[in-house]
Amino acid sequence: QVQLVESGGGLVQAGGSLRLSCAASGVTASNYAMGWFRQSPGKERELVTAISRSGGPTFYSDSVKGRFTISRDNAKNTVYLQMNSLKPEDTAVYSCAARYSQYSNIFREYNYWGQGTQVTVSS
Repeated sequence: QVQLVESGGGLVQAGGSLRLSCAASGVTASNYAMGWFRQSPGKERELVTAISRSGGPTFYSDSVKGRFTISRDNAKNTVYLQMNSLKPEDTAVYSCAARYSQYSNIFREYNYWGQGTQVTVSS
């Protein structure tokens, strides 16, 4: 049974930082590219960042480039999202997702999803 479990969300003031984790079980993480998506009420789900299987090539949306950093530890089957200089517009439910082989910005192409963790940034 494949499970992705996110942790690390919460309430933070603007300018603050949070670190999200996504622990995978039931899969060999190194076979999957990983992405972090977010969705807030009334908005479409968007790919925030993604990382290749090896941890090499990465993708960042323009809205988070320079503030967020994705990383992974395949030995621990875990992906991380370090979020710095948070803004109120970063408020959303953040979900990690796994896609076999390469990452994609199309959420339907991901094979497995976590349940999501709420990130709220107050002004």
